[in-house]
Amino acid sequence: MAKTYHHPKHDIHEDAGSMRADTKSRTTKFTSRHMAVYQAAAAFAKPPSRAWRLVWSAVLSIVTIASATVAFADALAVPEYVGSARCADCHKDAYETWNKSHHALAWTAPTAGHVLGDFNQSSFTHKGVTTRFFREGEEFIIETDGPDRELTKYPVAGVAGVAPLQQYLLETEPGRLQSFDVVWDVEERRWYHLYPEQELRGGDAFHWTGPYKNWNGRCAECHATGFEKNYSPVNRTYASSQAEIGVGCESCHGPGEAHIAWADPALSYDAEDWRGLSSVGLTMDFGKNTEADIQQCATCHARREPFLDGNPLPGAPFHDSYRLSTLRPGMYHADGQILEEVYVYGSFLQSKMYAEGVGCINCHEAHSADLKADGNGVCTQCHSSAGNPEFPSLRLAEYDSPAHHFHPAGSSGAQCKSCHMIERTYMGIDGRRDHSFRVPRPDLSVSLRTPNACSDCHSDRSPAWAADAVAQWYPDGRHTQFHFAQVLSPARLNPDNARDDLVDLAIYDGLPGIVRASAIDLLSEIGDPEIAERTSALLTDPDPLVRAAAVRLQRGAQGSVAIQNLLPLLDDPSQSVRIAAAREFLNIRAVRLPSSVSQKLDRARNEWQQSLVAKSDFPEAHIVIAGIALATRQFEAAVAAFEEVVTLDPQHIDAWTMIARIHAALGNRETAIRVLDDAIKANPQDISLSLLRTDMLP
Repeated sequence: MAKTYHHPKHDIHEDAGSMRADTKSRTTKFTSRHMAVYQAAAAFAKPPSRAWRLVWSAVLSIVTIASATVAFADALAVPEYVGSARCADCHKDAYETWNKSHHALAWTAPTAGHVLGDFNQSSFTHKGVTTRFFREGEEFIIETDGPDRELTKYPVAGVAGVAPLQQYLLETEPGRLQSFDVVWDVEERRWYHLYPEQELRGGDAFHWTGPYKNWNGRCAECHATGFEKNYSPVNRTYASSQAEIGVGCESCHGPGEAHIAWADPALSYDAEDWRGLSSVGLTMDFGKNTEADIQQCATCHARREPFLDGNPLPGAPFHDSYRLSTLRPGMYHADGQILEEVYVYGSFLQSKMYAEGVGCINCHEAHSADLKADGNGVCTQCHSSAGNPEFPSLRLAEYDSPAHHFHPAGSSGAQCKSCHMIERTYMGIDGRRDHSFRVPRPDLSVSLRTPNACSDCHSDRSPAWAADAVAQWYPDGRHTQFHFAQVLSPARLNPDNARDDLVDLAIYDGLPGIVRASAIDLLSEIGDPEIAERTSALLTDPDPLVRAAAVRLQRGAQGSVAIQNLLPLLDDPSQSVRIAAAREFLNIRAVRLPSSVSQKLDRARNEWQQSLVAKSDFPEAHIVIAGIALATRQFEAAVAAFEEVVTLDPQHIDAWTMIARIHAALGNRETAIRVLDDAIKANPQDISLSLLRTDMLP
């Protein structure tokens, strides 16, 4: 059964059944650092428990030990990070603009100049827990309930953000930073809780001390420059490092050592010493390729599953470092509008602006990240009677006029963003706008109950009223046209009933790739030879998001056909596709492959293995490892992996249930009952555990 976890930025879509960087030197650096973990696991070098030997045997089972130690290609030098301050001398204006931006202040030291919250003996009470905020000398102190549920004093170890809210980082054990749930409202100058309806105590995985609120694994990558998580799965500790806290110059442009050597006549610079650098010695060269620019921004502004231990080298293609989340229930509405916090990229990929070559820095100033103009000005730099020669396909018309928007000039309804960029509030007070730039479709609200921009403002009127108004304004408008939501919405409830329509969506290249991949995700719940055949051409689609999704559809094909179809993907340019293919081979009955093919499969499986190790602090990753163990009939390893899940997340009912069921299936009924007793103790309100225990009694 597939289950999706929704946590900041990271999203791992579990599939227990299946269960590039620009420079090779970057890949080698990452690989060599983790090969020690693989080899230690393979050799079982002083492991703390038999359970860990079993967990890692499951990970290692997807690739032979020999291939795990394959030497990677020649390592040329990767530039070192030098810090944003080194950029100021030559790039003064850009530096000063950046230095005041939200990027620069995404993570700062806990000094008086950065801490905005009231630490003058203030307090905040939530669900019976009173948290105090005060100072001891130069330190800012938060006293609150810790992992043992006792009130504990924590010095503030870091500051996240500057507006509209500020969050504080606390170190609960050496190297482990946690994001505290009581945050400071900068505008209203008040403390508030991010999850006001939740009553959580230490020991709950969603408590501020739990794994889902861990800064090192869940947040730091997008708040730092040159970040490396460095998690040890053996003793569950972090030794994280970064070149710089905050999103610095080198977060986007890449490490600056070679660029400085190129720019300074007194230094020696030879382009042959480096690989993958631009003409000015940087790994990312903005303004030359819009798609590359967008993907660089997307590394943080996206809901995705990471493959690496930290930041990819700037300039690395997005799909070499991440698996983008598609339009899944719980994250997006069926029409693609934002629901959960999905961080822009998945929305923008749906837009006509993206399809026509518009990039982030067409609207946003690169260093301040502010909009390039106020109000409607940012839109009318293109959408006007004058147009914009960069985008010749634009229809020339007057848009900033009541003749277009049918609202009084200067009113909120006359703002382009009100109709075309709905706003949703996250983290209590932080408004984020949908970047799909869609035309309002209240008619879909009537038929599918999706939201619409009209009802956001006119909450006292019905969607039918809004649909009638839009139809009168634009008799031949979008409401007369088909929308993919008319397929995805019912298909979410019953994919089998919508299989033909889903196939049509998947193969129609006039739709955005993320929409087609979302249709494929729903189709993958149906194992069908006909679907596998009809969609086999998608394995060569230009969009890596579509190719990676289409891999799972080959489960419906006969083994030899699936192998023939999937083999080319082991050499795919995108790591996300190669990993998807490696995962899928786990479902194919073992056959003898030519040596050259086996080597390609081993390399792809090795990449998958690396990605699992990089996420070994995620309970979700161990669900995948458990799936691998089950698929390879390593039942003890599966139990060990599920046990790691409930160690990290004691509220994971499915993992508890699987541990008990595996023990029972192996004839260890008494052990299964003891497991359920532990599960019930950790989750006394869950009736399903008690019912399962009753069923297992003799």
